[in-house]
Amino acid sequence: MRIVFGVLIGLGVLAGLIWAIAFRWPAEMSGREPAPAILIENARLVSMVAGEPDALEAQDILVIDGVIADRAPHGALDGDPRLEGAERIDAAGRTLLPGLIDAHVHVWDMPELAGYLAHGVTSVRNVAGLPVHLRWADRIEDGALLGPTLLTTGPILNSPGPNAQQNHVLVMTGEEARAAVRRQHQQGYRHLKVYSNLTEDAYLGILEEARALGLTVSGHTPEGVREPGIPLERDFLIPFTSVLDDGFLTIEHTESIVWHGLRDRLNADRMEVLAGEMAQAGVVVTPTLIAHDNLVRVAESGGVYLERAGVETLNPLYVRIDADVYAYWARQDPAVREEARRQFYRQATGMMHDAGVTLIAGTDAGIFTNLPGRSMTRELELLVVSGLSPHAALQTATANGAQVLGLTDRGRIAPGLRADLVLVSGDPLSDVSVVEFPDAVMVNGVWLDRADLDDLERAAGKGSLLRSVLNVLPILLGRQ
Repeated sequence: MRIVFGVLIGLGVLAGLIWAIAFRWPAEMSGREPAPAILIENARLVSMVAGEPDALEAQDILVIDGVIADRAPHGALDGDPRLEGAERIDAAGRTLLPGLIDAHVHVWDMPELAGYLAHGVTSVRNVAGLPVHLRWADRIEDGALLGPTLLTTGPILNSPGPNAQQNHVLVMTGEEARAAVRRQHQQGYRHLKVYSNLTEDAYLGILEEARALGLTVSGHTPEGVREPGIPLERDFLIPFTSVLDDGFLTIEHTESIVWHGLRDRLNADRMEVLAGEMAQAGVVVTPTLIAHDNLVRVAESGGVYLERAGVETLNPLYVRIDADVYAYWARQDPAVREEARRQFYRQATGMMHDAGVTLIAGTDAGIFTNLPGRSMTRELELLVVSGLSPHAALQTATANGAQVLGLTDRGRIAPGLRADLVLVSGDPLSDVSVVEFPDAVMVNGVWLDRADLDDLERAAGKGSLLRSVLNVLPILLGRQ
């Protein structure tokens, strides 16, 4: 009896330790009281409000309880009783823009969220759901946890095949698919992510159940079973163009569009036609150019790029899982094949933009070597290289992302909207790279100066291997 009791005590202590590790967050991410009133003075304003100039000079922005209460030319609010007791921020010579929205990330552990804030990303959409994401999202919105607004899909829905992964929920039939969607809805997920292996029956089942429950669908466009000869000798069982009218909230990855829509042929004429078809259908695309670009950078550097500043913010569990992938790309010769692809993906993205396809910024951060937060600047740079103006690139990460993802209270700077804001030195409309290290960020009513952002950057490197394992365990054990 004593032995049994001792074992139970030991198990209880172990469970308590595991619980503490799993649900503890860095002190830098503890909730903070928002400032009652802040006046940001004399800023150059990139409002992203439709119809306004790209930039407005010498503007004052009054924030009360985390909401933009007013904005006016510098000095016009002097004497306003709302300014009594307000904290004043001198923004002369600096630019204020809406907080950035990363619409495609993979979050494995809580400290990674700090990395987004440290680089001006105030909202993220996680696209491979875990049960902990729903809890973190609630804590962030309540102010108990300091982090970007967290949207999440459920666990990825896929069928067995060449792209199946351990954290995917695999379904083959329409009945299995509908049951999986109902299960995710019951657990609290309101967004679904689909993947390329899905069979036609499973895919149609997902669409049917999602529509019945009011869930959004995003992801890789499903291709059906990869039978012999597909795609080089014959088309996919689910042709790309047949998916365009299926009501996707967003289609992910330019490279996946080239693979599925062009059957992996780098054909500019056909891409131009396809871009027009996509625009006509009203689809929204998250290009994630950085995903492939970083692979090429690793190859070009012989692996040195894997050791650049910021890699400590990558999740330690995922780094172990991807060790073979790192080694593979470090020994590749990019001149053989991948440089042509890199250039074509940029060209294809520019074609979609020119055709009128709505683009939103996403980075695939959290997998391979895509850094939480910093990757947003690399993606914006690549969008500019693809032919977008800096203003248009920033729009993908602000107004476009907010509108598409239902975050209609942010993404622009106007009275009545949530004050998710980024203050940067320099002019992002001539050099988009200046957004990487903001002077200050406001999120959920909390003003974070450069020292606070440095603290968050350090916190982002405090990922836990054990905690990450515990986070993904429910999916790996099939309790999704």
